[in-house]
Amino acid sequence: MKHFRISQQILRPSVAGALLAVLALPAGAVDLKNADGSWTFSIDGEVNVDYIWSNCKSPGSAVAVAGGLTCLGSASGSSVSNISNGLLPAAFSFGVATTQDGIDLAAHLGLYPGIATNDGGSPNLQSNSANGSSNTALGTTGLDIRQVYMTFGNKDMGTFTLGRNIGLFGADVILNDMTLPGVGAPGGAAGPAPANTTLGGIGLGYIYTDWLGQIDYTTPDFSGFNATIGIFDPINSLSDPGTVEAKKAPGVHGKLTYTMNIAEGTKLYLSATGITQKQNYEIGTPATPYSYTGTGEDIFAKLDVQGLEVIGYYYHAKGLGTTGLFLLGAFDAACPAPGVGICPTTRTSNGYLAQITYKIGAIKLGYNHGDSRLDFANATDQLANPDLVRSNRKDTVGVYYSLTKALTLLAEGSYVKDVSAAGSNKATTINVGAYLGF
Repeated sequence: MKHFRISQQILRPSVAGALLAVLALPAGAVDLKNADGSWTFSIDGEVNVDYIWSNCKSPGSAVAVAGGLTCLGSASGSSVSNISNGLLPAAFSFGVATTQDGIDLAAHLGLYPGIATNDGGSPNLQSNSANGSSNTALGTTGLDIRQVYMTFGNKDMGTFTLGRNIGLFGADVILNDMTLPGVGAPGGAAGPAPANTTLGGIGLGYIYTDWLGQIDYTTPDFSGFNATIGIFDPINSLSDPGTVEAKKAPGVHGKLTYTMNIAEGTKLYLSATGITQKQNYEIGTPATPYSYTGTGEDIFAKLDVQGLEVIGYYYHAKGLGTTGLFLLGAFDAACPAPGVGICPTTRTSNGYLAQITYKIGAIKLGYNHGDSRLDFANATDQLANPDLVRSNRKDTVGVYYSLTKALTLLAEGSYVKDVSAAGSNKATTINVGAYLGF
């Protein structure tokens, strides 16, 4: 039987820890060590809660935007109020680490509970009850178990990561989005059945990176350069028609990063990632197979100069859709017959996010602007799908105040606009809340 002792140490490397590090919110983790100190068990995480008020588009005046991210009010009014998690659910990350025969070994389990009521399985895929909402009396919240992985390696051989963890494509931008401890765009929070999280800037400047079963290898550091290459369990689309077929091959993603310390207090970080995966479906009777390949590339840059931080991000994709991986609009399903000739035809998407923040003592001020765009596959697609979203845009201003080392109070204001050929919808959101990291 192993005996453990408790000690307070710096936050250990985990995704929850990475989020806190990116946000520059100091925190300490509790570490348990066995008697000889060879194994360390760590616990770290965060809890965040916001009051979210949105002035949404009234249903009577809203234009049709398939895939638009502007919230809608109801027959009784355009105002919507919720108390919810923000872009992050709460996070409790458990880790164990040791070094054996010169190889560093570690494993992590991340639990992500929310505060929104959800009894229907995945807290991000709400299950509606008979009255149209799962947010009912006598309900309970859901538990999001999105992360379980192991690593092994060292500074000379590099590191292998195996398990379910955050994806590579689009990871840097969401981990550096200033609305991560806050809300940004409300998404499902501005509705009768709030999801576990808000959108932040998802679909409004970047595609959601997602959490993927994967096997990756990261090289040692070469004068500030690192490369990661890996395969991941191919995910099915949430919006493709027909019946999903088993995938013939895994998805592939890769990432190249460069970090340069320019001067004291000045650092430059650059990254570029790529992703590709094939979708296989069948449709009709008798079943006709169809397939297409989704690909994406992005670039990210962050410059830190004392208290000033500037971020720029751009992505380009084909057959990935918008908002999430294979989530919406990846291809034109209305072409003559899926599986025949050149059908289906993939759609191209692209987007960007620009952000600037500045710290003055315990206060951080920030502004970001993002835009995600989706193009028609061709003229036929445009005629068949005139309501398809062409653009989802967002502007957010935020104030983040470190009341203590671990507790941050925050306030944000966001403006969201979606656009289709039919016109545009607009909405605004204001949120105030608190973020506690440990």
